[in-house]
Amino acid sequence: MSVQNITNENFDEIVLRSDKPVLVDFWAEWCGPCRMVSPIVDEIAGERDDIVVGKVNVDEQNELAARFGVMSIPTLLVFKGGEIVSKAVGARPKAELLKLLG
Repeated sequence: MSVQNITNENFDEIVLRSDKPVLVDFWAEWCGPCRMVSPIVDEIAGERDDIVVGKVNVDEQNELAARFGVMSIPTLLVFKGGEIVSKAVGARPKAELLKLLG
């Protein structure tokens, strides 16, 4: 499955109402660690059809970043049933991101 661009307008539909776990990557173009994590997130999205993967550009969607207390990027949140079940801040290897998903 491809990575979905998450905005304030589609967040509830894509993330909160999903019947699958959702990995959300909060990122920005100017962020070096975000550029390191992004290909890993893309790879996970391509390999797993049992989850939804989305990205939130914090520069364009600062309301969403504030809503979830994102102070540093990259921040990766995993939602299940509309609730945050795990969180990672900073660049992480693929194995750690997969552990977030359970």
